[in-house]
Amino acid sequence: MLYMVIEYFNAGAAPEIYRRVRERGRQLPPGLEYVDSWVDLDYFRCFQVMRTEDRSLFDVWAKAWGDLAHLEIIPVRASKEAAQLIAGQL
Repeated sequence: MLYMVIEYFNAGAAPEIYRRVRERGRQLPPGLEYVDSWVDLDYFRCFQVMRTEDRSLFDVWAKAWGDLAHLEIIPVRASKEAAQLIAGQL
């Protein structure tokens, strides 16, 4: 399943977040896959697409980053899949 993760950086935490990623990697537990990400121009939010079949893995990952950011985790589907699923209601 795909998830959109909105990571809200704590004020002034962006340099430490990037330092930690450089030194320790993303700290993803096995079974949680990073797909891609985008960061806003002010280094306030990072929008990430992640994949997993086990939603509880986000709790493990969030704990590793809880001192620098908090996460909003939203289950999503690809637009093509959404169109196919809703086609019968059109």
